[in-house]
Amino acid sequence: MEPEEREDRTPLLKEPQPDTVPACCSARYNLALLACFGFFLLYALRVNLSVALVDMVEPNTSLAKNTTSNVCPEHSSAINAPRNTTGQKYSWDADTQGWILGSFFYGYIITQIPGGYLASKIGGKLLLGFGIFGTSVFTLLTPLAANLGVGYLIAVRALEGLGEGVTFPAMHSMWSSWAPPLERSKLLSISYAGAQLGTVVSLPLSGLICYYMNWVYVFYIFGALGVLWWFFWMFLVSDTPETHRSISHAEREYILSSLKDQLSTQKSVPWRPMLESLPLWAIVVAHFSYNWTFYTLLTLLPTYMKEILRFDAQENGFLSALPYFGCWLCIILSGQIADYLREKQNFSTVCVRKCFTLIGMIGPAVFLVAGGFIGCNYALAVAFVTISTTLGGFCTSGYSINHLDIAPSQAEGSTLSARGVSVLLIAQELWPSIASRGMLEFSLGSQILLLLFQEWWGQLLPKISLIIILWENGRLFSILLPLLIYLEQFSLHYLQVEKFRTGQSADITCIGTEGDIEIPKLC
Repeated sequence: MEPEEREDRTPLLKEPQPDTVPACCSARYNLALLACFGFFLLYALRVNLSVALVDMVEPNTSLAKNTTSNVCPEHSSAINAPRNTTGQKYSWDADTQGWILGSFFYGYIITQIPGGYLASKIGGKLLLGFGIFGTSVFTLLTPLAANLGVGYLIAVRALEGLGEGVTFPAMHSMWSSWAPPLERSKLLSISYAGAQLGTVVSLPLSGLICYYMNWVYVFYIFGALGVLWWFFWMFLVSDTPETHRSISHAEREYILSSLKDQLSTQKSVPWRPMLESLPLWAIVVAHFSYNWTFYTLLTLLPTYMKEILRFDAQENGFLSALPYFGCWLCIILSGQIADYLREKQNFSTVCVRKCFTLIGMIGPAVFLVAGGFIGCNYALAVAFVTISTTLGGFCTSGYSINHLDIAPSQAEGSTLSARGVSVLLIAQELWPSIASRGMLEFSLGSQILLLLFQEWWGQLLPKISLIIILWENGRLFSILLPLLIYLEQFSLHYLQVEKFRTGQSADITCIGTEGDIEIPKLC
């Protein structure tokens, strides 16, 4: 068979695979479940401020002057249950609230790049564990920081971002040693589904805590759970199957034999070949496209529900969580479907990755843009946001785990490159902060913000002008659909699964090619 013909098929399906070990009570699925709860807490700690902030500020300070919406009237029914009003209120204006909401990303971008490097040096277990532990401790300190002053609160949120920035590279580093190729989609989708589940639980629960108790308990409860999780993580988890204390011999051999052709002892990150690899840059572009809308909704959805659609505190929490519940279900199901298509139906890995990325990008873009043109139809607005976020869950089995396809042993390096660059590009322009302040400050009439991004990737992308339509007459902001389609076409064209070769390590070989440095064949 010619090399070109071999590359059209899924490399993982060319050779007989080792006999599988049952998933029930296995060490690899225990790791996935514990990681799932870890990412559950990670996102609960991230989004709880979005809900608590609504209750922390004095009335009539959420929006700047002349921004009261007269289009979407009050429609929530009165709640008979008594509300606790003992929580301290702060006179933070719209600009201050924007800086508070965006401050998390200032720390988050800093540790994206070092995260993968540290994972290769100290192991993903310690890095992920202490990343969540540190975030939990700073969450516990949030009420104190708020009392000391807004500067302290911004600093604490930035420190939380520092802790969370290392978590995804650390997790990818661990799965490069733990995930058998044909179980990769299932295991990673279980792990990362915790992020959506954390959002689902945190948003309504934070609203209820604020309503019936006090907003400070939002931070105390979730912070304490994070510290408790850390003890279980440190005791039950190991970086590799070889060092795990209770894994069965059969499972250890199954994992190691399934990865024997993909792993090596060479752990140095081949930076130059990675930076020259268009398939890796396709992952970067995909991350950028998805993260733009995901992070914006994650940060601003509760405020949108309150200030634009005029839902009360209880409705706000539950309705803000609904899109992420759909996304959580989609992530779990898409992981099962992806591995079924590859293992049972002999679909090529590159076909599965591209199809799932296509669904997870174009679908959300269409519904999110449509949400900007439905006025005050509350049911339809919530439905469109929910469908948009739900369809985004397909990306978890698309580009999101493609790092492990093209460079299994360099997962932490490729992950930090893709996530680091994409998050950096968003946060470097201070988009979360700009969006927060813009949504809060600009009038609800026709307000258009033009952002010009200058040749980020040299010859890779041309100059792009983005027109971001903030809320217009109570509409959800929308991102220009042709831009997302353009970025999506770039990602789909260059997404690849064949591993690239650096000449340094035997684990990253390009099938059917020779040479010191080879870029995967583009499909």
